[in-house]
Amino acid sequence: MAEPLRRYLGELVAVAGEVLGDALCGAYAAGSVGLAAYQPGRSDVDVALVCAGPLDRAVAGELVARLRHEALPCPARGLELVVYRREVARSGTPEPGFEVELNTGARMDFRASYGPAERPPADGLFWYGLDRSILHQSGEALLGPPAAEVFADLAPDDLRRLVAEALRWWLNLPLPPGDVPAPGAEDAVLGACRSWARLRHGMWLPKVAAGRRLLADAGPLVDTPTTELVERSIAARSGGTPPSGPQARAFQRRVLADLTGTPA
Repeated sequence: MAEPLRRYLGELVAVAGEVLGDALCGAYAAGSVGLAAYQPGRSDVDVALVCAGPLDRAVAGELVARLRHEALPCPARGLELVVYRREVARSGTPEPGFEVELNTGARMDFRASYGPAERPPADGLFWYGLDRSILHQSGEALLGPPAAEVFADLAPDDLRRLVAEALRWWLNLPLPPGDVPAPGAEDAVLGACRSWARLRHGMWLPKVAAGRRLLADAGPLVDTPTTELVERSIAARSGGTPPSGPQARAFQRRVLADLTGTPA
């Protein structure tokens, strides 16, 4: 982990401790940091805090005020922070169940939500269960017990349902039509590979590793166009030209069909 990021995470945990006191049970790096795939200049910083019980709104508001980018500058594109009660983290529930969600950063729109009721369903309510599944497997403890002891994984049926919801959500996002490069299409392709890898091989992988795993599997999804699409998407994460929107969407539909057993 690069020193600026390590220092930032240490400061974040210290501030959370000042605000939450003894109610802070743990702090965990999630997402690309937990999966050892953090890419400076591209990746977000994902952090989950675990608290002993429900947070008072004033305390939650102070946490947001102290951790937002203007108060504690984030060295990445932005910070995505979620706070869970300890009982939610260990429950394995597919429900969002969070106390506070904060998105903040120099290149990220600010958002603070105080509970799932403030999260628009159109923005996706599947993220949280999937993120806790990733935390169970690969969360990096910044404070507290190992992540696998704090976060329960999802039941197989819940995991499959949330993965399908996530793929359908991605399919509904706008991408430019026509055979032109579409920034972001590479993440749509590799995100679908990651969903496939989790359900087919039982492990959450970084996006690039998931793309390579799908190609190495040489299953029914893999043909010459798929190989070219995935390789192009991997190269796009290092400055290469991304695929087009229609290419990404066609691939996502194939992955969704493969995982759900429905026609593409």
